[in-house]
Amino acid sequence: MSQPPALRAVIYARFSSDLQRDASIKDQIRSCADYATRQGMEIVGRYSDRATSGASMMRPGLQTLLRDARAGGFDLVIAEALDRLSRNQADIATIYERLQFDNVVIETPAEGQVSELHIGLKGTMNALFLKDLATKTRRGLKGRALQGKSAGGLTYGYDPVIQFDAQGERIRGDRTINQVEAEIVRRIFRDYARGISPGKIAEALNLERIPGPQGGPWGSSTIQGNRDRGTGILNNELYIGRQIWNRLNYVKDPATGKRISRLNPESDWVITEVPDLRIIDDDLWQAVRTRQGAQKTKATDVPIWDRRRPKFLFSGLMTCGCCGSGYSKVSKDAFGCSAARKKGAAICSNMTTIRREVLEARVLDALERHLMNEEAVRIFCEEYVAERNRLAAGRETGRAALEQDLRQAEADHKALVDAIIAGVPPEQIKDRLDAAFRRKEALEAELAVAPAPEPLRFHPGMSATYRARVSQLIRGLGDADQHEEAKEALRALVEKIELVPEKDADGKPTLAINLHGALAGLLNLATGRPIAQAAAGHEQAPRCQKASGGEAGGFDLAGELVLVAGTGFEPVTFRL
Repeated sequence: MSQPPALRAVIYARFSSDLQRDASIKDQIRSCADYATRQGMEIVGRYSDRATSGASMMRPGLQTLLRDARAGGFDLVIAEALDRLSRNQADIATIYERLQFDNVVIETPAEGQVSELHIGLKGTMNALFLKDLATKTRRGLKGRALQGKSAGGLTYGYDPVIQFDAQGERIRGDRTINQVEAEIVRRIFRDYARGISPGKIAEALNLERIPGPQGGPWGSSTIQGNRDRGTGILNNELYIGRQIWNRLNYVKDPATGKRISRLNPESDWVITEVPDLRIIDDDLWQAVRTRQGAQKTKATDVPIWDRRRPKFLFSGLMTCGCCGSGYSKVSKDAFGCSAARKKGAAICSNMTTIRREVLEARVLDALERHLMNEEAVRIFCEEYVAERNRLAAGRETGRAALEQDLRQAEADHKALVDAIIAGVPPEQIKDRLDAAFRRKEALEAELAVAPAPEPLRFHPGMSATYRARVSQLIRGLGDADQHEEAKEALRALVEKIELVPEKDADGKPTLAINLHGALAGLLNLATGRPIAQAAAGHEQAPRCQKASGGEAGGFDLAGELVLVAGTGFEPVTFRL
């Protein structure tokens, strides 16, 4: 009787920034590889993330693993411990659910196969570990701040002091003034006090090739910052010998995985006088404060989620064709390159603007009339289906092998039963009969979840459907009840709008528009999804249809575009 095929396993390893030891990756992989060998598994891949927090899902190694799991590349993930996959309780549950959906199990050398019980218990323990770690870290940082030492990142204008204690341990937190950078700080304060704008100050520094705080170019926001939050060169009180710690606290947005800052009550601030670190005198500091004037705060009853919505139809989607920076509003009715205005000609010289109504009219016309034409749809569908079928061929071969093994297992089981009927004592073949029965059951279970190949096609009326629905959305912009929904749906059709300066026939400056369509958003609309779902872009995927007609339930086109096409299918681009 043939032996069952070995399980295809991949290894995931991660070390976080608190470990600071790259060798940890190799140690984890070696431990997991030893475990796989003992279990008779075949290792078909390795994934890792270096110096990355386990409290975030935004890790390239993890995201690649999840995509490959969806493609059916392996049966099992091995990690040294569950917290290597994630320390966040919600994230580890999400990872477990996604892998379970793709028929992939998780195993660790300590726990073996991970179940819902492990997820619940370990997830809670890891969440408590993170909370305890944060508390201890803050306690240590507060102790440093009370001593006048650095309790965060290094501020521009200062250098760290490298020194060690009697035991050879690094003494952290001490700083000394960097005289070259300190003179730049004084120059910024003097120029601003004389009436020069932050943008012009940044432009001058960039023209002189003076590196900014992060080694890159200067920007107006780097200089101006936010007075209430103490950000920006002009608002940093360390320059007058006054250190403020805990002005801001940082929390992770569960929707995006990104950290956002919030202003703490002033009673929570830790303020320490550090006169040895003073760079700016009181007169110059007050002159800057006087020019800044009283901070204006705008009260509003609009919820934060509505204030974050783009104000204009294509806000945040426009980019400069020269430097790649964003295009933002520079006057009442026009957009211009942000870098050219905030960082100067040393970074970007594109000062050409475009009126909002002109941009919107040209882009909407292109969305309605030029994108998703019949020929483009035909070529895409042919290429996409061919590539998807090529990748599915491997899975089909695997299913055929399972079916052959099942037929052999059924034949072996039947032969043993026939032997008993023919008079062979049951006790002589009982173990073989039990093994054959278990093998047959295992193969039947695998086949029950193995996807059967289905021929797919795109509806030939996609282009017409798309144009009709875009026209409907454009009309909806003028309806107060439909405006927001129509705006979000139209934005989901656009990957980016690249604005390239050029000369018109009369030699006058103008902008060419390269419109990059968002492929998943375009297909969402073209395949007839409800408008509300089309507005969700990549989060709501269109369905393809079976060759026999009807919905191919569960076929996630947006996800398949990533898995099947990869970088092979570029966004639809049209030059206006």
